[in-house]
Amino acid sequence: MVQLTLSAQRAALEREWAMWVPGGVGVSGAGVRTEVAQSWSRSLRTVDPGRDHAPVSETDIGPRWADSPLRRPVIELKEQLHSVADDAGYVAAVTDASGTILWTYGGLVMRRRAEQVNFAPGGRWDEAHMGTNALSLALRTDQPHTVFSAEHLVAALHGWVCYCAPIRAADGTLLGVLDLSTTWKRSHPLAMATVRTMTSAIESKLHAAAPAPAGMRLTCLGTGRLMRDGQQIRLRPRHLEILTLLALDDDGYNHERLHYAVYGDRAVGASTLKSEMSYLRRATGADITSRVYRLTTPLSCDAVDVLRAIERGDLDTAVRLYHGPLLPDSDTPGISEWRDYLEVAMRNAVLSSVDADHALAYGEAAPDDIAVHEHALALLPTWDARRAVVAARLHNALRA
Repeated sequence: MVQLTLSAQRAALEREWAMWVPGGVGVSGAGVRTEVAQSWSRSLRTVDPGRDHAPVSETDIGPRWADSPLRRPVIELKEQLHSVADDAGYVAAVTDASGTILWTYGGLVMRRRAEQVNFAPGGRWDEAHMGTNALSLALRTDQPHTVFSAEHLVAALHGWVCYCAPIRAADGTLLGVLDLSTTWKRSHPLAMATVRTMTSAIESKLHAAAPAPAGMRLTCLGTGRLMRDGQQIRLRPRHLEILTLLALDDDGYNHERLHYAVYGDRAVGASTLKSEMSYLRRATGADITSRVYRLTTPLSCDAVDVLRAIERGDLDTAVRLYHGPLLPDSDTPGISEWRDYLEVAMRNAVLSSVDADHALAYGEAAPDDIAVHEHALALLPTWDARRAVVAARLHNALRA
């Protein structure tokens, strides 16, 4: 992989910029944008600027697109998306939360150009695989971004301009991004406004389609809270524990297994758990089967989202959603077991990552983890002001 200092890379890409912008007017006079320079620095650890196309996902995109919550609203809006792409000479793309493209549309000429750099279903456009681009920045920051010409880390993209915005579910979960890309000569000041408008239309359809039960969101990392349609459902700690256990185990629990997971070896009668389950059904309106305790009402849960993100290698999403240990005040056996499992999975993933931002984010939720803070310091360049924050965390952890 090409190894360059940030200053050298900045100077090189400024020169590239000047070559691509009409009239030779580049960024040299104004300076490279901070978010672009920071992304270059992160990207150079894993991406060769000389690569000629995006890597291909190792999993089949067909089933992922079929199961994606974005598929229905995108299909319903495809005429508008097709019109935007055809009229302006753009390629439209939708990714999942990991930055893998699930769907694209464009005219024949633009589609062929896009396919040459694998801007196509299955292409991986996150920062770790394709460096600085609008899709990777939107996914990383959860904000809209434009990346023009030589602002892209990969030289093969210097002929492109990309406009991108994140797409969120009704509960705020980042589902992916919508991107419009074209050659830099076709750049237009209204392109970002169009992306924002289409993203809002997709989100409106997502929110309108969500039935009332699907609006239930369980937060159990760092705290315990159940929300439905924006309103908190007041539950006792015991019921939050039970709901968390059911959310984390799709297979459900028979009576004996759930009884132990909740009460351990304490002498608690079988009728107590049945009473707790009856109350939980009434308080939440959730459908919980009786023979085997299993949730059949849609329920989103931050702990489940973190585990799924780790499983698919999407550590950006995992650290963004991880806000602390699972129900930290609980001492029930089942919760304690899941808490340890989550912490080990998160910690190992963070310590294996070469992205300092992962260690920074996880370190905030794990202030006593000395190894994580040391890992962050090892990854951060000496000029990065965030080293002071990490050094303070490490100092406090060593004193604890």
